[in-house]
Amino acid sequence: MRNLQTRRPAAGAPRPPKAPPPRKARLAAECEKLEQLPNIGPSIAADLRTLGIQHPQELAGRDAYLLYQALGEKAGRRQDPCVLDTFMAATAFMEGAPARPWWEYTALRKARYGVV
Repeated sequence: MRNLQTRRPAAGAPRPPKAPPPRKARLAAECEKLEQLPNIGPSIAADLRTLGIQHPQELAGRDAYLLYQALGEKAGRRQDPCVLDTFMAATAFMEGAPARPWWEYTALRKARYGVV
């Protein structure tokens, strides 16, 4: 039987190009993957999948704070408050708000939840 191990490229050989990241959506209706949401990269998308969220539409109507708390419980440690800001931005976007940087939600988070 032939061994079908993956071959590594020779030292110095060019690597194949990486696939480009998904284009960020301008509107909630354009989102097909979590990574298309403004402010959501591979790491936060993985966090959302850990919480059972597979599609951006599942964020509409969700409570960003409860998602943040659930992520902390699953991870077994407190999450950076910026994660809550990002969840707030993502849920608001999926409910029709314009795309805004996550840090524009920091003041609202502090006013609404205090120290998290």
